[in-house]
Amino acid sequence: MRADDVAAADLVAFEALWGMVPRPGETLEARARRGQSRIAHLLETDPGGAWVAESGGRVVGTALALVRDALWGLSLFAVEPVLQGNGVGRQLLDAALGYADGVRGALILSSTDPKAMRRYARAGFALRPTVAAAGIVDRAALPARHPEIRAATGDDLGATEAVSRAVRGATHAPDLPNALAGGYELLVLGDRGFVLHRGGAPGLLAARDEETAQALLWAALGASAPGATVHVDFMSAGQDWAVAVALEAGLALSPDGPIFVRGEVGPLRPYLPSGAWL
Repeated sequence: MRADDVAAADLVAFEALWGMVPRPGETLEARARRGQSRIAHLLETDPGGAWVAESGGRVVGTALALVRDALWGLSLFAVEPVLQGNGVGRQLLDAALGYADGVRGALILSSTDPKAMRRYARAGFALRPTVAAAGIVDRAALPARHPEIRAATGDDLGATEAVSRAVRGATHAPDLPNALAGGYELLVLGDRGFVLHRGGAPGLLAARDEETAQALLWAALGASAPGATVHVDFMSAGQDWAVAVALEAGLALSPDGPIFVRGEVGPLRPYLPSGAWL
């Protein structure tokens, strides 16, 4: 990938992955700025993991991988819908996996696309099923917010590293500023955990214990606007603390795309991973 591929790669990803997903309150221009910012960030931090496929001089697929503390993660993987199944995706994934040489572990958060799941499994990854929750938060069910939870400042980013390393063996700190610039809010509970959310929907949560994790998830859900739909994604086995909160908040469960793991990835709990930052 080159810098002048960023806009085209974002458009391919939008059409392949998110074009049918409604985003109330967000214009197409705002979405494009956020998507392009994410891709440009990873192109800068991990150029060895940033790839595109071209056909006739036009970008038709993209794969973005990152490495943090010897943990590899697939941040974005998309192929133009009409070209899916013809080998472009396999070549892109192989290129991104080349960036995993020497790492201790690897993570992929999959969509529910059978072709994508088959490709990850055939690449030597183990599958961990997940569920998602969605709906309008029952405001009457919201508990009082934990008194020690507060919005993070720039000084708090480094303090998140120990928690991230405890749950997945790798920091999230290099990527949090980009998430914050894209409209997310970061809430912290001392040095015990943090949650990144946008409009009340958690995009990343890591904590040292389940009590802290539940308090942070409740705080994120409580930040949603009354009547707004929120999502809690990628709740894998062992995250019953999150399932309990989602159900008590009035959200409905449904199958989600699985998590694929390879090598040493840490306990991955209490943890709600990020689709972008793993």
